[in-house]
Amino acid sequence: MQDTSAQYDHVIQTCRDLFQRKMNDYGCAWRILRLPSLTDQIFIKAQRIRQLQENEVRKVDEGEKSEFIGIINYCIMALVQVDLGIVEQPDLNAEEALELYDKHIGITKQLMMDKNHDYGEAWRDMRVSSLTDLILQKLLRVKSIEDNQGKTEVSEGIDANYQDMINYAVFAMIHLRES
Repeated sequence: MQDTSAQYDHVIQTCRDLFQRKMNDYGCAWRILRLPSLTDQIFIKAQRIRQLQENEVRKVDEGEKSEFIGIINYCIMALVQVDLGIVEQPDLNAEEALELYDKHIGITKQLMMDKNHDYGEAWRDMRVSSLTDLILQKLLRVKSIEDNQGKTEVSEGIDANYQDMINYAVFAMIHLRES
């Protein structure tokens, strides 16, 4: 699992670097987004990945990797929104946003390490297309929870679903780097 941890950190560093650069360009304008808006952004990215995996012709010169990065970063934004709530005006500076990014990635990585231990790194034998489908399934679950005003009877909450999507996207990026 040491290798998985290092690979995970490498993927996250790529995502965090882009997040930081975008914070420099745009600030934290994303803080005004409601959860369904973030969920829809993640859905668009996951749906595009699925289309890239199924279509032979690409009309936009961006591959799966950039979309998986987007999924990871939008999920982090969603976790921050779950944690802090939505605001009317941006309220974080870049340093505060990065601290929250690191906090939520730390929690999410620990979840991955725990599950990875219990599942014996089963994700290594999965296809990237299956990981994409799992992300889409999680998105449909999140949409259902959102439509139910966040209430669940026996299921995990929205935050656990965002964390799983991050971890599936990291696994997919590790696979893409290895192939």
